Amino acid sequence: MTKPNFQAMTKQELRAYVLEHRDNDEAFYALTDKLRQEPGIEITSMEQLHQLIEAKRDKADKKNCRLG
Repeated sequence: MTKPNFQAMTKQELRAYVLEHRDNDEAFYALTDKLRQEPGIEITSMEQLHQLIEAKRDKADKKNCRLG
């Protein structure tokens, strides 16, 4: 089985991979490295990452409800 190239993945692809493979520390750290490149985001745990993803989803859902 070939190892995924986390560096080549987009943030969205890597996020989805991490959520599907929660026990893969290498993927988690690759995602946190990508997110750290964005100003104002500091990820320190898998739980925090999950909370940030859920918050973004909730925000997008609310925006879609207002538009729809």
